[in-house]
Amino acid sequence: MGKRVALTGNEAAALAMKQINPDVVAAYPITPQTDIVQYFSSFVHDGKVKTEFVTVESEHSAMSATIGASAAGARAMTATSSQGLALMWEMLYIASSYRLPIVMPVVNRALSGPINIHCDHSDTMGARDSGWIQLYSESAQEAYDNLIQAVRIAEHPDVRLPVMVCFDGFITSHGLENLEILEDSEVSEFIGEFEPEYSLLDPEHPVTFGPLALQNYYFEFKRQQADAMTKVAAVVRRVGMEFEKVSGRHYELFEEYRLGDAEMAMVVANSTAGTAKEVVDELRAQGKKVGLLKIRMFRPFPKEEIAAALSSKQIVAVLDRADTYSTMGGPIYNEVRSALYDEKLRPLTMSYIYGLGGRDVGLDDIRKVFSDMEASRTAGKVSEPINYLGVHE
Repeated sequence: MGKRVALTGNEAAALAMKQINPDVVAAYPITPQTDIVQYFSSFVHDGKVKTEFVTVESEHSAMSATIGASAAGARAMTATSSQGLALMWEMLYIASSYRLPIVMPVVNRALSGPINIHCDHSDTMGARDSGWIQLYSESAQEAYDNLIQAVRIAEHPDVRLPVMVCFDGFITSHGLENLEILEDSEVSEFIGEFEPEYSLLDPEHPVTFGPLALQNYYFEFKRQQADAMTKVAAVVRRVGMEFEKVSGRHYELFEEYRLGDAEMAMVVANSTAGTAKEVVDELRAQGKKVGLLKIRMFRPFPKEEIAAALSSKQIVAVLDRADTYSTMGGPIYNEVRSALYDEKLRPLTMSYIYGLGGRDVGLDDIRKVFSDMEASRTAGKVSEPINYLGVHE
């Protein structure tokens, strides 16, 4: 078991990277992620890791260098936020289609424009269909734990896909928290040595990366990626059980908080889950049967498990810190609603877009959502399925 320390989310992510001790880290700074690679660079400078630290001219180059290193057989990582992730866009698809087990912390920040450096989830939600596994983190503790587990998930032979570990900009990245860290030796033993399936630097076993694939074969590459995604959930669960033995902390595909007998349920990801839990406890003390489902693994989406957890509820409200601009609600809402579609018992559903550009969400905002749910449940219908929470209208 580890020791208790006080760290920001970015410090926790950098520490996890130090303990992972990757072969290559390619980095370019962007707010609010910059601290991660800055702290990590000090570990490199002080000789505390064996990592080759590559400073590049852009985030596109950072992902390109990480792809090259991973294809060569290295355990490779990078980190980014917002516009940086957007600039990597082309390379995200290449990393996943090459089946490279890259792990990347992404500190969630709004996409421009207008220019905004604060938290929402438009960056990673925009990349949700790029073929990367996505894990979301409520706290610095979860960001730290998820990064360590992500290495095992990405490198599992049934998976071989890249992983984003997402946590909220400034709220988590710069907020100081108490957390429990593992010893370096425990992390090293848990993740083990990286054994690449292929390497560009193995002349005895030549391979091709980046071929042209036209109508005859492109579809088959994509189908293989899709098939690998079907195996991720089982691996995430298995890695979570093994991580619990080391850390004492339990991880599933999502967290159920007082959800079992709940009649009204909220679904949310990342730091807002902590605020929602406070309100759930408050309303439970008043005798109201409310609960929370906190998203951890969003890609691939655990549709059967989430449907099983929510189908017995009378009404479900899904909170999204990103919009799809489809007039059909937020991205998590659309996934949850689709997962519930074929259920015989199907709750009423409501979408709430909140917190864009870092706008605070407080206890009163969460109370309002539960109040709206209660009113809709009483009426037997949802009059406003798509809602914008806390906007100046």
